[in-house]
Amino acid sequence: MTFHHNTLSGQVAFITGAGSGIGAATARFLAEAGACVALVDYDAASVTKLRDELAARGQGSIAVSANVAEAAAMESAYAQTLAEFGRLDIVVANAGINGYWGAIEDFPVEEWDRATNINLRGTFLTVRYAVPHLKERGGSVIITASVNGTRMFSNTGATAYSCTKAAQVAFTKMTALELARYRIRVNVICPGSIETNIDESTKPVDLSKIREPVEFPAGMVPLKRGAPGAPEDVAQLIWFLASPASSHITGTEIFIDGAQSLLQG
Repeated sequence: MTFHHNTLSGQVAFITGAGSGIGAATARFLAEAGACVALVDYDAASVTKLRDELAARGQGSIAVSANVAEAAAMESAYAQTLAEFGRLDIVVANAGINGYWGAIEDFPVEEWDRATNINLRGTFLTVRYAVPHLKERGGSVIITASVNGTRMFSNTGATAYSCTKAAQVAFTKMTALELARYRIRVNVICPGSIETNIDESTKPVDLSKIREPVEFPAGMVPLKRGAPGAPEDVAQLIWFLASPASSHITGTEIFIDGAQSLLQG
């Protein structure tokens, strides 16, 4: 990771879901690029560990424990970030869960609310409380959605999750136009299969009775001969969207899935 060294020097990035997976990889990547990073996660231990890792490299960061679905918690997280670093330039709204996957007629109402609260309300709150600070200099917002609900609809039972991912794309386009006058860019990435621990947040049931009996070709991710992508693959895309290299890109969804969704859409 040398080609992007110091491209974000002096900037401050706020990353939700920073304790693992795509969020942690992004934090490492942006810190390597020179940014100071606010590491935000519900799991305090995970971001504290990452903060210490970055500190050992001489990279500035703070660890913030917060539930992205709680307005007061997110407002406080930004207050801590501004108190520590004095500015805000980059927001990565990455926190999310897979949640419950099952037949719509049996879908627990509380599980629908849980997925929408974390994935969609959490995105709204993350951006909503960032805007007053981003208006000062402009900046970049990157939202993590998914191929599910946007270009791929074969994961039967993932209705709540897919709806939140589709809504994140609409949210991106609405806010990109609204905020363009302030030089705030808003883009959304749609990863496919990536090696993360998000599956741990999945509550699946037996889906065999509601899934269509389709057999997909061997090799679910054609570009990698069936292997999933790495969090670092996504982190590089987020760095690009955070950097001056993408200064004329806003309101855009970018798929990063090795052609997986073209095969299974």
